[in-house]
Amino acid sequence: VQLQASGGGSVQAGGSLRLSCLASRSGRILSSTSLGWFRQAPGKEREFVAAINWGDGRTAYGDSVKGRFTISRDAAKNTMYLQMNSLKPEDTAVYYCGQKRGSSPRAMSVGKDIDYWGQGTLVTVSS
Repeated sequence: VQLQASGGGSVQAGGSLRLSCLASRSGRILSSTSLGWFRQAPGKEREFVAAINWGDGRTAYGDSVKGRFTISRDAAKNTMYLQMNSLKPEDTAVYYCGQKRGSSPRAMSVGKDIDYWGQGTLVTVSS
């Protein structure tokens, strides 16, 4: 499995970005799998952002992004998305996508035993 994150960039506060995470070389993703986003800002711990169950679309969000970010997936394209609206300077970080087999989105939020990670994409929000 290879996860390819893309869509990062620079935006002003209040703006929007959409991140994508393509799961290639994975064939069909099992319905029990969850995919999600984590982020890490310089000098800070990795933080859970959002996760989605591939089969039924259940989602989980970190408290700091609820109401502003929306996670979704397109099974036909093996791609997960993160729509980020009302961005704030504190959203500045490298965003990583991950995949965890046999997991709910809430369980994935703990950030342990992630099976695969993407390479990260940088999001910079200026004030």
